[in-house]
Amino acid sequence: MMTKKKMKEAAIGFALGAVGGSIMAAIDEPVDSTLAAMTTTSQLKPLIEDIRTVGALGLGTLMGASALTIAMTSVVAGVVLAAVVASLFVTTRNCGASQTNYANLWVNAGLAGALGTTVSGGTLGFFIETIVNNFGMTGLLFALCVFSILKPPLRFVFNILWQQGEACCTQTSTVWDTERKELEISDLEQRERVAVQIEERILNNGRSATDVKDITTWATERKMREGLERKKMEAEEAEVKQRTLQDWIKTVMIKYVDFLAFSGIPMTVVAVVTSLFGLFGYGGHHSVFIVLVALVAIIGYLILKSSDFKFWMLIGCMGMLATFVIAMLTVQAGDVIRNQKRQPQDVNSDSIIERMSDLSSREALKTAIIAAKLCQLSLGAAVGGPLVRHAAGEGKVIIGAAIISVVLLAGVEILSPALGKGGKAGALLGAVGTSGVSIGAVVAMAAECTSWLRTSGAVAGVIIGTLVMGNSHFVLIGVQLFVAYVFAMTNAF
Repeated sequence: MMTKKKMKEAAIGFALGAVGGSIMAAIDEPVDSTLAAMTTTSQLKPLIEDIRTVGALGLGTLMGASALTIAMTSVVAGVVLAAVVASLFVTTRNCGASQTNYANLWVNAGLAGALGTTVSGGTLGFFIETIVNNFGMTGLLFALCVFSILKPPLRFVFNILWQQGEACCTQTSTVWDTERKELEISDLEQRERVAVQIEERILNNGRSATDVKDITTWATERKMREGLERKKMEAEEAEVKQRTLQDWIKTVMIKYVDFLAFSGIPMTVVAVVTSLFGLFGYGGHHSVFIVLVALVAIIGYLILKSSDFKFWMLIGCMGMLATFVIAMLTVQAGDVIRNQKRQPQDVNSDSIIERMSDLSSREALKTAIIAAKLCQLSLGAAVGGPLVRHAAGEGKVIIGAAIISVVLLAGVEILSPALGKGGKAGALLGAVGTSGVSIGAVVAMAAECTSWLRTSGAVAGVIIGTLVMGNSHFVLIGVQLFVAYVFAMTNAF
């Protein structure tokens, strides 16, 4: 028979699962509406005009690489900003000299990370839209190449700045030393008092050992001694915990900076090669497809055979494959129209080419946004899962990330006239990343929880929450949950 405690565990698991699933599915609607606004004829005009320049494959790889670059860069910007805030919080001892409750740390870091992800996503989206409208696909190709070239040197500069910042914070933070000295002084004073009392007892040896004053004094000294030992133990535990947390923050930061610097290289190479074929007049030849397949296979093989396989390599391969799929869907969309050429109503070749360009451009933009959304969700889950495993508090992470996602959605809607379509899409992708933190925490909770009732409740909550808020997009919801599970349970650090 189910006890009251077990029912409570199941209810808590269900509630947390429902929160994570609901916020993940709720963001789909504003993303879909923004995508619909971006695929209007007026918005697609620059893409339709430039598809003849770079070809369908070039357009698909460029749009895919650009959208995934926005997603990856915005997530890394959020994680790095959160790591900086958390590191400052820890090294300057704002949490108190002997406290072990780091709730304020997670709140501050979470807010900084969510804000950084959203702002950077909106900024990048705005710039890409501006580049496409003013300089076309050629300008986008140039910007993508420059950004990819600059990222490795920026990684080197950032690592130096991080080390300098750590050194400055360590030098200016004297709380641990002060507390340790105070405890040592108190311990020394207590030992001296005990020594004096022992000498007095030796000198007054004839006095009764049952003297009430002696008993009271010794009891007081013993309590003081126990109190000092307890304070020393608490201080040592707090210091060890803080140093462990600082080391983990540093590890996360280094991994994500490496991820930013190198993960975009494979898909950028693919986009550059296919776009160059288009620029030299071979964008419509199916032989380019063979070159693209061979290029993806070679790059994937070289990365996967690495003896020191890293997190950025995994994401780089996935980003390259996603870019390849987007390009294939772009070409296929145009081929659908081309295959209708023999039908009687399609006698105007110019009309056919125009319709092919229109449908290919829509497919390129649509699939690029969907791939970027899945990328954001997965990277957010890769943050939420480890947070739960590092005992940040599953309820705080799930509910906190969900609340922040709602606030971000409201803020993006308010600022949408100033952001433009591209900026709004980038900012919404940032909100998707924050919701990914929530669903990743739910998945980690369900997988790590020792109570099967709580696990079952969490799974049921996620499913019901996503179905209620997701407008019955069963396939997309299933893919999102699978991706969130894989990345939440992946030990990237």
